Amino acid sequence: MSSVAVIGLGLIGGSLLRALAGPAVGYDADPQVRAAARAAGFVVADTLNGAIAERDVVVVATPIPAVGPVFDAIAASARPDTIVTDVASVKAPVRGLAARALPGLRYVGGHPMAGTERSGWQAADPALFGGAAWVLCLEPDTDVAAWGEIASIVLGLGARVVPATAVEHDDAVARVSHLPHLFAAVLAAGVASRPLARTLAAGSFRDATRVASTRAELTIAMCTANTEALAPVIDAAVRRVSRAGSGDAGAAAALIESGHRARAAMDSAPRPAHRSIAAGDRDGLLALGRDGGWLVARVHTGWLGHLGPPWQHPRTEG
Repeated sequence: MSSVAVIGLGLIGGSLLRALAGPAVGYDADPQVRAAARAAGFVVADTLNGAIAERDVVVVATPIPAVGPVFDAIAASARPDTIVTDVASVKAPVRGLAARALPGLRYVGGHPMAGTERSGWQAADPALFGGAAWVLCLEPDTDVAAWGEIASIVLGLGARVVPATAVEHDDAVARVSHLPHLFAAVLAAGVASRPLARTLAAGSFRDATRVASTRAELTIAMCTANTEALAPVIDAAVRRVSRAGSGDAGAAAALIESGHRARAAMDSAPRPAHRSIAAGDRDGLLALGRDGGWLVARVHTGWLGHLGPPWQHPRTEG
């Protein structure tokens, strides 16, 4: 396995360091986190540059506001053949940072859909990525060989590699992650001064507001970084909810029935299908992702993709 540096040891980075163990070295800007990771038996560098130097792969797992400065450090300290990837929940803005800071390095944008409402090193879990969808961005200028190296590492963690462009990713997560986080915040805030409502809240309210427990600064950074994709999704959702709540029974019925049908379709189990894709077939890989598929294995001719029930792995979270 390639030697890997994991920069940032929160939930995602810490889980990745725990899962990779031997070939990986970690680093976190917080000395207490570094000490805790060392105490748990992991190799942790004393400095950012020390973690980056001579590594085959560098994974940036810091909060989004810190990604730019870390990219600058990588540009100064990494080998010319180093592959750089990240786990940020928004891809187009991070791709822009990489284009500025890492023009000579091989960059592959990534995002594991494996978060929980918990955060920090103490929440890290080496099994976090099992069955999770992990987007790896494939752009016209992406080094396909570097993309394949990161895909192999991700598959080794038990995750499902989903090829997509940064723009496609950001539109998708605006719908399945960022909008739900905002709605969870609206719902939770709506009962803050209503003791009776809190007493009556049951399973559906608890499930709908679970992600409101996420550290606020993480959700703020995630949503504000994806404004371009998120704004039209919010506008469309607000218009539909407003019409449904305006006293128009037809609008309410249409919204509820369309949601019921869509959710039922997501739970259906069509016959699984497999698709073989050549190693350098960029268009074939992206088509697999657009069709709702993912990679399950690297084979001698390239990749084995899978198309099937989208919610086959219910523990996957965003």
